[in-house]
Amino acid sequence: MTGMRSEVADSWHRSAAAGVSANKVEAPITLPDDTLRDYREAHPLSRVFPLLDDVLGQAARDCDAVMAVSDASGQLLWVCGTPATLRRAEAIGFVEGSNWDERVAGTNAPGLALALGQPASVIRSEHFRRSVQHWSCAATPIHDPGSASLLGVLDITGGDEIVVPQTMAMVRAAARLAESELARELLTPRAPEARRPGAMHLTIESLGRTDSLLTVDDGRGHVSTVRLSPRHSEILLLLASTPHGLSGDELAVLLYAEDGPSSTLRAELNRLRNLLGEELLASRPYRLVAGVTGDWLAVEGHLAAADLRAAMRGYRGPVLPRSSAPGVMRLRDNLEAQLRHALLHSGQPDLMSTWTRSSWGSDDYEMWQAQRLAVGTGSPMLPLIDGQLARLDREYGV
Repeated sequence: MTGMRSEVADSWHRSAAAGVSANKVEAPITLPDDTLRDYREAHPLSRVFPLLDDVLGQAARDCDAVMAVSDASGQLLWVCGTPATLRRAEAIGFVEGSNWDERVAGTNAPGLALALGQPASVIRSEHFRRSVQHWSCAATPIHDPGSASLLGVLDITGGDEIVVPQTMAMVRAAARLAESELARELLTPRAPEARRPGAMHLTIESLGRTDSLLTVDDGRGHVSTVRLSPRHSEILLLLASTPHGLSGDELAVLLYAEDGPSSTLRAELNRLRNLLGEELLASRPYRLVAGVTGDWLAVEGHLAAADLRAAMRGYRGPVLPRSSAPGVMRLRDNLEAQLRHALLHSGQPDLMSTWTRSSWGSDDYEMWQAQRLAVGTGSPMLPLIDGQLARLDREYGV
């Protein structure tokens, strides 16, 4: 392979850091036959699997490929294809009940889609394990339309025909169709409630972004997305993090490093109210009158539940990294400190590798040291880690 895409290179690092052997032939079975059937029948994706099989499964059979559906931990719940193709897939352990998370199966499209939270393709020699390198695959996550939580991954795996852009478009379309069907089931019994203003919902994305991305669902099937200005991003973030609301004085203290005129804040709030609508931004105190989902709130929740892997998957970078608003800086620093503390004490080298290969963690000397201890003495990652520690020693003048 003459070159490697950055997301694949990162995945190789995570795979090596987790101790995956490139010479390992099969992926491990984590759902044995005696538990697989009951587990997948209870899984939310069981309700849309017939639809996925009809839309994508038949297309996979027609081109000698396999369609697979995994859960959020990378366990394959369904694998569909012709008998001959399924027998070939068995040779690499691509079977129902096997686990294709990067940390146990190495770089592959389902595992990469899980790690990145977005569509991913892996072509032949981009696979970490040599036994998989005559296959190519394309995968995309499937989310719960009610909570936006990850349900699993839809994948198609086959030969060179998988490489074409049309394949990924088809996989993404099938996943969106499944999400739409799940949403329809969710909304049908709640249609009267969905017409109430209280059914409106805001989704705010602020991790690793200069400006927040706001998605508004009016509860009637209309969804709109807008990119906010830096100041409106800060205001919305602070209000979303304080459900009981903030007075004008409290909000001003959190927004301005120095005393700012109250007229300036009122003008910003009026502009934000015009953007959101009168029914979404209340006053006395200022608060959001809608359900709110935030990417930083999800990371906090995963940390509270001791699910570090999900927290790292959701952490796309510091909260509004260019903001100098005191309240945003405090929130940003607290979240990063919590995540970093959990990571340092996790003993999970693949997650540490994700941190040290990021723009915000590449100079984290303590994390590189922790990663060195976690990978063990026989890891192929040691030369890279030692090289980074030596670089930092030079830069710090040690």
